[in-house]
Amino acid sequence: MLTLIIVALVLFGLILGSFAGATVWRLRARQLQLDKQQKEPYSKAEYERLKPLMGRSAAKDRSVCLHCGYALRWYDLIPLVSWIALKGKCRSCRTPIGSFEPLMELGVAAAFVLSFLFWPFALETPLAIAQFIVWLASIVALAMLVAYDAKWFLLPDKVTFTVVGLGIVWLVLRSIEQGEVFTPLISSIGAVGVLGGLYLVLYLVSKGRWIGFGDVKLGLALGLLIGDWALALVALFSANLIGTLIVLPLLAVGKLKRTSRVPFGPLLIAGAVFALLFGWYVVEWIMFTLV
Repeated sequence: MLTLIIVALVLFGLILGSFAGATVWRLRARQLQLDKQQKEPYSKAEYERLKPLMGRSAAKDRSVCLHCGYALRWYDLIPLVSWIALKGKCRSCRTPIGSFEPLMELGVAAAFVLSFLFWPFALETPLAIAQFIVWLASIVALAMLVAYDAKWFLLPDKVTFTVVGLGIVWLVLRSIEQGEVFTPLISSIGAVGVLGGLYLVLYLVSKGRWIGFGDVKLGLALGLLIGDWALALVALFSANLIGTLIVLPLLAVGKLKRTSRVPFGPLLIAGAVFALLFGWYVVEWIMFTLV
């Protein structure tokens, strides 16, 4: 049974990772359209490249090669398998596709499996299983945010507010499972205060120079998902620790400069995932050390 569950999670993860990757490109295309309409600065080269994804209704939206416009067939869209079979190139023009799509698919699949293997709650009731499903849906949305912020230093509101909605569903399910509203609500407010509240203060104090307002909204979303102020502190510490471990070596070898922009959204998301899956072990270790 365990093997079957893991195989199912891998398959669903690959499929939803493919969906997440395709959605990221469409979100970017619509953002470029909006920037052009509002006369905001935008990349004309990128606009022309993503033009095939613009102006299509959902019913007529088809995945296409961004180099030659070739409309992908169903056998070109099998997650990971098609990319491997085509050696990472377009079937028509043979232009390299890149590694973004398979990385999204593998990343979501790996996150699904790791979440199941290290899930800190017993999956013994329908409510507990529903909470886990909400978490898996959140992973798909968080993967989109990680990819978008890493590539374009932005956190799309549509995806962030989707995570907020999933966080509210998570809170409702927790309240039903615990048979009360007050304790889960106060706990979630504390987590939102630690993440969203702190980043709101930093945003206001720096007038947007240190962090963007998108990080504030992301803090709200992740606070609702984490649902506990202690885990939120673990997420905050983990995000900054991960950022330090990544940034310092890159500064040392000259890949980054002191003035370089570093997207904080992916770091905060990584910290939140770590906190939800392993945070209680950290909290218990700290309490044991202090006592």
